[in-house]
Amino acid sequence: MDHGAHHMAAEPARCKMWMLWNTQIIDTCVVFSQWHIRSNLQFFFSFLAIVALGMLYEYLRVFSRDFDKRIGVKLRIRNGRRTPPTASGRSSPERHGDDAEETGLLNGSRVTRKQGLTIPPLYRAMRAVLYGASVGLSFFLMLVFMTYNAYLIFAVILGAGAGHYILSDTIEPNGPADKGMACH
Repeated sequence: MDHGAHHMAAEPARCKMWMLWNTQIIDTCVVFSQWHIRSNLQFFFSFLAIVALGMLYEYLRVFSRDFDKRIGVKLRIRNGRRTPPTASGRSSPERHGDDAEETGLLNGSRVTRKQGLTIPPLYRAMRAVLYGASVGLSFFLMLVFMTYNAYLIFAVILGAGAGHYILSDTIEPNGPADKGMACH
């Protein structure tokens, strides 16, 4: 038996996962083993993709906020109310009295009644899709952050900052506080 001519196939490079701050470029995997960075060029395009995802997250946040405002305006016009929203984004609440609250506490029913305008099912579904996309993307970016790769962490921060700079160019004097880049 001749073992001298034995050829083994080259084993593919594996992802390197670091649980500490690192600047590893080659053989870094971003969230999935399929997103395996094998060259500097792939790392450059991955960096740009993560920046774009951070900007997309900011876009979804701003778009969702503006979408809610548009729904509110449409519903107020439809209902004949033109009262400006309060800081919570809802129309001025009506006082129902403390007796209703105490009764709710005693019998276990809902403690307070919802205030504001009732949102039709189609708009609720659209808002839910936007919210789900925003939460999903924020968790994905969190996983990118958890690679502990300094360059990828910087890409997330750069994307969020650039997106916020580009898309958040106005402030509402009595609007709700801006949550920034939160998981949800």
